[in-house]
Amino acid sequence: MIALFLSAFVTLFVVIDPPGCAPIFAGLTRDAPAAQRRSMAIRSTLIATVLLFLFALVGEKLLDTLGISLDAFRIAGGIMLFLIALEMVFEKRTERREGRADEISRKAAEERRPIEDISVFPMAIPMIAGPGSIATVMLLVSRSNGIEQTILVLGALLAVLALTMAALLAAGPIMRVLGPKLEAMITRVLGVLLAALAAQFVIDGISAAFGLR
Repeated sequence: MIALFLSAFVTLFVVIDPPGCAPIFAGLTRDAPAAQRRSMAIRSTLIATVLLFLFALVGEKLLDTLGISLDAFRIAGGIMLFLIALEMVFEKRTERREGRADEISRKAAEERRPIEDISVFPMAIPMIAGPGSIATVMLLVSRSNGIEQTILVLGALLAVLALTMAALLAAGPIMRVLGPKLEAMITRVLGVLLAALAAQFVIDGISAAFGLR
């Protein structure tokens, strides 16, 4: 059971990437008052939590309705996670996130308006609850056998989201401690780990689909 929790925790931690969300949040809320930053950090995490738990609990029924087998979803989800891992290793994911953050900040500056509420977009969706994290939580729940294992996976998800909220609340100090070089190194290491986990998803899906286990 502990192994399952740790596996789910590591997978979700790598995909949601709380340390990677912190600098984006810090950049988007640079000019916001402290109270507004704190409010947006809490709100964005809560919105993402509701969305991810919703897909975790009804995702399998959605697949059944669409006529998609769990094995097919495991293979597709594994491929998707592998692509995310490649982006992390080569820093493409960070560049895309930073580009989105810069664009939002630039538009706000051009229009000379106060910092907009970024709780729903882009923080909750797609930076925390994006396609990768939604697919991952559905994959992990689909692999669970029984209510106990499902609860463990959801507990791991809740723990990662709690860390994400903490990272957003402490975004400023985290950026001062980590620095861009250390953050890039951590991202690449986590990307390699995610690639291995993605490959395992694909192997499990193919093995189950063709009755190899």
